[in-house]
Amino acid sequence: MEKEDDFGFGTQIRKSPYFDATVRWGAKGFSVYNHMYIPRDFGDPEQNFWNLVNEAILCDVAGERQVEITGPDAAKFMQSLTPRDLSEMAVGQCKYILITNADGGILNDPILLRLAENHFWISLADSDILLWAQGVAVHAGLDVSIREPDVSPLQLQGPKSGEVMKKLFGESIMDLRYYWLREVELDGIPLIVSRTGWSSELGYELYLRDGTRGDELWEKIMAAGAPFGLKPGHTSTIRRIEGGMLSYHADADINTNPYELGMDRLVNPDMEAEFIGKAALQRIRENGVSRKQVGLCIDMAPLKGPNTTFWPLSKDGETVGKVTSAVYSPRLEQNIALAMVATEHARIGNELEVQTLSGPVQAVVVEKPFFDPKKKIAISA
Repeated sequence: MEKEDDFGFGTQIRKSPYFDATVRWGAKGFSVYNHMYIPRDFGDPEQNFWNLVNEAILCDVAGERQVEITGPDAAKFMQSLTPRDLSEMAVGQCKYILITNADGGILNDPILLRLAENHFWISLADSDILLWAQGVAVHAGLDVSIREPDVSPLQLQGPKSGEVMKKLFGESIMDLRYYWLREVELDGIPLIVSRTGWSSELGYELYLRDGTRGDELWEKIMAAGAPFGLKPGHTSTIRRIEGGMLSYHADADINTNPYELGMDRLVNPDMEAEFIGKAALQRIRENGVSRKQVGLCIDMAPLKGPNTTFWPLSKDGETVGKVTSAVYSPRLEQNIALAMVATEHARIGNELEVQTLSGPVQAVVVEKPFFDPKKKIAISA
């Protein structure tokens, strides 16, 4: 059998340690995330969604690069990057944080892992925080070391993911609590495992600490998961919009602040510690915001896929915002969306017009998240 032609964009887009395995297991299309390929297509995205919510999927998310911060001043430096109060963060704990610039704009919304007193990983969404952190450190006068370690995460997500983990690591893995991590080995493969993930389902992330073992790790997990219906998959746009989870560059960017997203809980402008954006966020909190993120139900035929442009939103002929992420949810049997809207039009029940590629349609502002708003599934499973 002839070897298929190599495909891709050259060496400037990096391949993950799982790349060959995902192609072997049926990945049909890729996107780019933190300068790496990320699988976005294993056939039918709706089937991928049902695989996730009914059984389990394994996703290559090595594009979630880690920024490792170590050194005597690591904790102080880490706090300077985020408005979330980290003073109570224990070793072994994970936290969802925002990284803000001097204007209070969001540069990334990563998961932070604390591996030791002076050892942190920032597990990134899609933007260059390694450069930002190294730049901040230059004049910070703090003793820290900042680098990208050899770490590549996989996500094992869905209601059966716990069963698969039990088969891989034994009964004791069931003690791992939501948003905590543990150092483990699988047949000599060094891993950090956390109970986190980008799905709003029960799920785990497995951080591989030796890129040469990627293929082996993928195959071991797929073999352990076979009896439970585990399928190769990709992060589900349907499930993440149902869960109201952000996609950086789509739902938030450098010009978006935490208060516009209703993420006040991730900001503590009154804490003693200094952090970048503190004065700006105090000011924004005081003055209020002129726009807000809302959920929308859009009244049109089921969307065939997510939007690929921002759709303008209008009221009485005047533009009042934009749809940032839209998709059809087969479970809710509705087109659902996240949107950024002028505050005066953000009230639940408000009707707006959306300019889609196929013309204007009606939409109504609704509560978000659209499904399991208290995250009971992910927390209690």
